[in-house]
Amino acid sequence: MRLIVACAIAAPCASAQEKPSFVLRPGDVVKVLVWRENDMSGDFKVDEAGQLVLPLIGPRIVTHTGWEILRDSLLESYARQLKNPSVVLTPLRLILVLGEVTKPGPVLLDPTMTFASAVAIAGGTNIQGDLRRVRIVRDGRTIVKQAPVDSLIFRADVRSGDQVYVDRFSWFERNSAFMASVALSWFERNSAFMASVALSLTGILISILRR
Repeated sequence: MRLIVACAIAAPCASAQEKPSFVLRPGDVVKVLVWRENDMSGDFKVDEAGQLVLPLIGPRIVTHTGWEILRDSLLESYARQLKNPSVVLTPLRLILVLGEVTKPGPVLLDPTMTFASAVAIAGGTNIQGDLRRVRIVRDGRTIVKQAPVDSLIFRADVRSGDQVYVDRFSWFERNSAFMASVALSWFERNSAFMASVALSLTGILISILRR
């Protein structure tokens, strides 16, 4: 009986370990909002050493702890320092949006934002950008080879360090309208000549068939 109880208690722990929460990385930001304490509120960046420095709490290494555990630990620290504190902690994950966007570079996303949000924050595409060709690279591996941006609207599985690339239109797609107009213009200018050639070929074919 004791063994059965021990297994029942251990099972949720094993399940929790199978799906660890995300971990902050250097460059990420923790947004702190402390009610009626403006000097303790703000955006605080994780430095290159993986350290986060918060007012009242001080420095803390945060790059080895899952977010939920870290958040609860920070809230406990605030509870020890403040009387009846009202604290909201929001992780902002740093990713890169590159390629044919208006404002390429780093973007901070909160947990409600998706990969499509990142493209929007980067100002959308420039004149050469193709929203049907979005790639996502994670830790050097392409996890989305090519997808339209509207298919990423509900993809919130963003991780710190992800890279979003918006590719450009192919040369043919960029110039298809021009090529079509050139072809149409050529046919318009040479329609009489083409008609006479067609008639001549028809006459030659008829002559050959009559022999």
